[in-house]
Amino acid sequence: MVNKEFFAALADLEREKGISEESFIEALGGALAAAYKKQFIGDSGNVEVRINPEKATIRFFLSRTVVDNDTEELGDGEIYLDDARDIKKSAKVGDVITDEFVPKDFSRIAAQTAKQVVLQKIHETERDNTLSEFSDKEGELMSGLIRKVDMRNVYIELGKGQIEGLMLPQDQTPGEKYYTGDRIKVYVKRVKSGGRNAQVLVSRSAPGLVKRLFEEEVPEIKQGLVVIKSISREPGHRTKMAIASADPRVDAVGACVGNKGARVNAVVAELGGEKIDIIPWSENPLEFIAKALSPATVISVTQLSEKAAVAVVPDEKLSLAIGRDGQNARLAARLTGWKIDVKSESAAEKLNLGDYGAPAETETQETEEGQGE
Repeated sequence: MVNKEFFAALADLEREKGISEESFIEALGGALAAAYKKQFIGDSGNVEVRINPEKATIRFFLSRTVVDNDTEELGDGEIYLDDARDIKKSAKVGDVITDEFVPKDFSRIAAQTAKQVVLQKIHETERDNTLSEFSDKEGELMSGLIRKVDMRNVYIELGKGQIEGLMLPQDQTPGEKYYTGDRIKVYVKRVKSGGRNAQVLVSRSAPGLVKRLFEEEVPEIKQGLVVIKSISREPGHRTKMAIASADPRVDAVGACVGNKGARVNAVVAELGGEKIDIIPWSENPLEFIAKALSPATVISVTQLSEKAAVAVVPDEKLSLAIGRDGQNARLAARLTGWKIDVKSESAAEKLNLGDYGAPAETETQETEEGQGE
């Protein structure tokens, strides 16, 4: 039925595209069976296709269940006993009779079906290969082309355009505008490998994006001379990043800021003007809290209980320490992992140390404990 050139072409596909011959033969057999059943057999029986590449043959078989001659109407995949005995003399009611048949219009249908299966297998193989590559890119920074923007989601071509990145609303930065055709840097959150619509979930709001951008701009971070200890972020507004030097000869803050602010400004530009506070990390948690409340000046930090402290700031720096809508103090709490109660100096003078655990007055704000990234 099929010449050897057909199977030689299958072998070429296996070599060139990395398509398994076994999986292709299985897919082709199923597709041919479905095509012939739909067009010629209908509900008259089950079609099985047996493909043998070594012998260069494709054979078709029809299976039907034997029913009594008195049956008024044949059901799906049934055959009368007398007709079954023309195929197999020993047939009896209940047997399943399988006989080989030569399909009509084989060449045309086979060519169409084989083409469809080839294209599908090529697509699946390329997708699987790309997904395999992307599985190692979770947590990485990638550049992509915005392909489509709808009411909620942004779709981004990644790699060679064979994989689609999906940016959900919660992963978009408030205030950022996304336009079709623009190139954009994204943080790879997760690879979804199931189903035909395999996707890579990406983000512009994840703290990891800031980390990867600094790694890209600051060689000392990639070299391990400067370590990012934690990041807290409110996308589109402000980020606090705690850093430490693994080498006492390296100025961690200076390395991240760069000459005349070139490095930090490059990250700020990529983030659309988002403010970034670079905080020197300290092993002393109270000292770390004082630095985390930057740009405010902190007079003192006193520990109240485990992972809870009060920070006292000059009266005129209270609003700066707390920040608009509590943002600065909230980010400091997330950066340090401590619950921070910010008080003005005048308010602190009215209280002794034992009173610091009391409810804050209107001019103070207590932030919730956050987790370092």
